[in-house]
Amino acid sequence: MKNEPKFVSSENNRKIAYHKSEGGDTTVIFCGGYMSDMEGTKACFLEGTCSELGLSYIRFDYSGHGCSSEEFVDGTIGKWKDDALAVIDQLTDGPVIIIGSSMGGWIGLLISLARKERVKAFIGIAAAPDFTQELMWNNYNDEIRETLKRDGIYFEPSSYSDEPYKVTYDLIQDGEKHILLDKTIELHCPVRLFHGLKDKDVPSAYSSRIAEKVQSEDVIISFNKSGDHSLSSPADLQRLKTALSEFC
Repeated sequence: MKNEPKFVSSENNRKIAYHKSEGGDTTVIFCGGYMSDMEGTKACFLEGTCSELGLSYIRFDYSGHGCSSEEFVDGTIGKWKDDALAVIDQLTDGPVIIIGSSMGGWIGLLISLARKERVKAFIGIAAAPDFTQELMWNNYNDEIRETLKRDGIYFEPSSYSDEPYKVTYDLIQDGEKHILLDKTIELHCPVRLFHGLKDKDVPSAYSSRIAEKVQSEDVIISFNKSGDHSLSSPADLQRLKTALSEFC
């Protein structure tokens, strides 16, 4: 029988669904991607991995995702950052390791900066900071931009689902407030970055740019020549486990 999630309250009483497994003093927190939920391959794999490694673990759904409250179209980078901070602040009290996949890499970097004294390490999987500006707005033609300004929403075809991505103008505008790659990222903890060279969604150069911007000198990038955006193959998951075990 599937375990029912628990809930924590975020800003404006948003109800954030989560699963937490108890282990050691250090807690691993997984930040998922855009329109993803905490039942994904990597999120569930990490639960078992953390149990093996003696680490506590939390996977959760941002507001508008999965089992959490609110509508997806009302979400923004700032709101999802606040959701992740609520998880850290209310469910943990020791060191944390942040793992972020795709958009979760952006959220993960933002919360790591906000709680840098707590963060033991950051692991990015096809991390996509600034994607609302660089991969959406800057790539949209005039017609799509006008649609966003006029209707407040654009339904972008998705290669992962029959359901299109629901891109809102609020998401685009809010994203500008959280841009990271135009300045130094003041993180000093160890950073591990994974990226597939066949990633069609987030260019692998993003991981190189993150590595250049973070202040930490302990940064390692792992490129998988045959890897796609999800990096969810058994070999990819094993590499993630190996990186995580380094910090036990």
